[in-house]
Amino acid sequence: MQDGVTGEAALQGMDRWARALAVLIALAAWSGIAVHFHALVSGGVSWPAALWALLGYFTITTNLLVAVVFTAIAAGRAAWRSPWLIGGTLLNILLVGIIYALLLHGLRELTGGSQLANVLLHRVTPLLVTVFWFAFAYKGALAWRYPLLWVIYPIGYFLYALARGAIEGRYPYPFINVVEIGLAQTLINAALIAIGFVLAGEALVWFDRWWAVRARG
Repeated sequence: MQDGVTGEAALQGMDRWARALAVLIALAAWSGIAVHFHALVSGGVSWPAALWALLGYFTITTNLLVAVVFTAIAAGRAAWRSPWLIGGTLLNILLVGIIYALLLHGLRELTGGSQLANVLLHRVTPLLVTVFWFAFAYKGALAWRYPLLWVIYPIGYFLYALARGAIEGRYPYPFINVVEIGLAQTLINAALIAIGFVLAGEALVWFDRWWAVRARG
């Protein structure tokens, strides 16, 4: 009986730590978005125009996903801690961090609020979500088909970005800038990123299963 009580107390303690980290992740994501929004408005952009501009970036939409998911986890919503949702959120926010590090870092000189938002959205949230997955995500429940479902979101964003770009004549990222590099190269870039995303997802599933087997063994 004592062992059962001790085990339950340990689980409750882990849950408190998980929710505390979820609070930190949600704050980082919401703060990064808010700081970026404030920087645009302070620069003379109207509130609706700033909001519309922000929603054109994969970085913002993905950090918004992180903010919503981890706000729900912090509030104790058990359904939001599903391995499928956390795994997909992790993979997409890692894509944000990796693409920034490999393709976007140093392209623009940032100062003040923009620099702070950049750090929060491209570095802090990917790192903290990764820590959460390692420390608190339930292992062994990811299926091999999940990456094919997770990739629907970045593909959907890509189509959305192309549609916006065709209307506005501006594209959020140089590697999907149809005006500068042409449609063929844009499609090739998108396909390579999507393939890399799925392969990374399958690697995550393998690692998740390996971890579960190792823990049980």
